[in-house]
Order: sequence, then structure tokens, then C-alpha cells
Amino acid sequence: MKLTKLEHAALIVEVAGRKLFIDPGSYTTALTDTARADVIVITHEHPDHWTPEQLDRIIALSPDVRILGPAGVAAAAQGYPVEVVHEGDTVTVGEFTLRFFGSTHAVIHSSIPVIDNVGVLVNDRLYYAGDAFTVPAGVAVDTLAVPAGAPWLKISEVIDYVLAVKPRRTFPTHEMLLSRAGKDLSNLRIAAATEQAGGEFFALEPNESLDL
Repeated sequence: MKLTKLEHAALIVEVAGRKLFIDPGSYTTALTDTARADVIVITHEHPDHWTPEQLDRIIALSPDVRILGPAGVAAAAQGYPVEVVHEGDTVTVGEFTLRFFGSTHAVIHSSIPVIDNVGVLVNDRLYYAGDAFTVPAGVAVDTLAVPAGAPWLKISEVIDYVLAVKPRRTFPTHEMLLSRAGKDLSNLRIAAATEQAGGEFFALEPNESLDL
């Protein structure tokens, strides 16, 4: 299983030549290599995690691709065949077994409504919580996608999250709002928390890959 990190929160997972796209949004360069896609997971409705243009690019070369997301995504992406998933659901699509955790986005501010959000565990190896710090109960996480910068987080919460999950490996995601200096600082903190929990940190940059 091969993981490729794109810009911001977008990820590609490949197994046996088939692809899973996660959160291809507005801060991610226009997708081009979208053939052989079996499934798209959108964790929540915010445009930095999906856009119609990115979905159209995938569908153009993979017309049978399935799209999974919470109810808020289905409402926002009207006209697309979004299959609604909830916490506790397991869906298998081709080479991909997807288990879903959590139900709400992290609080940004009391004045901003909280929307729904699901985290996804891919083939029991890669876990990405979307815009939340949901710890997947009863799961020994192999590789954790760790949010590095966002209006809804502070680095102390990120550190606590890594220490709670105790993954074998981590890499940073959700970082397009950070400068180079900010990314370097977040990487240092995530690495330290990962190593404290006995894991290994990989400072992946966009278009870099990791074999899982």
C-alpha cells in the first residue's frame, strides 16, 4: 500500500494499481493523474477538503468512482452521488476497507456552527481524522496523518493527540496555512511527540510517498 501526500489535506492511497483519494480540496493543485480511482473519501464539507472541480477531474477519468462522506458533504455536493457514512460504518470498495470514526468537526469558535466530520481508517493501516482529534477506540494505529496547522487547533492539542493515539508512524497534513518556518516548527513538535510514544516521524512534503 502506497501513500502519497498532496498539498494541504489531500492524500492518495494506492493498492494493486487502484486509487483512493482523500479530501481533494481548494488548497490542492489541480488533480491530473486520476485514472483507476475506486473511491473518494471527503471527511467534511469545507472547501479546503473538496471542490466540485477536483471531483470532476477524478470522475472524468474514473466515472465509476464512489464518493463517501458525512451528511453535510452530501448536502453540500448536490448533484454528486455521495454515499453518506457515519461513525461505526465499514465500507469495502475494491482493494480498500474503510472504517469510519467520529462525528463532528473540531470547534473553531463558539460563534461558528459545528459541522459533521468523519475520520477514516484505511485497510487498518492509515488513519486520518479529518478536522478533528478523534482517537479511534480499540485500534492500534500504524500510520497517523497529523494536522499541523489550522484555525481549529493549537500545537499543544496536536501533541496530546499524537500521545493519545501512539502510532507507529506519523506525517504532517493540513498545513497550507503555515509558512516554511511554521511547518518546520510543527514538524519538530510532531516528531518529538511521535518519538515519545515510540514511533517514527516522516516529514513528507507534497508529492512525496511512503510505503505502508
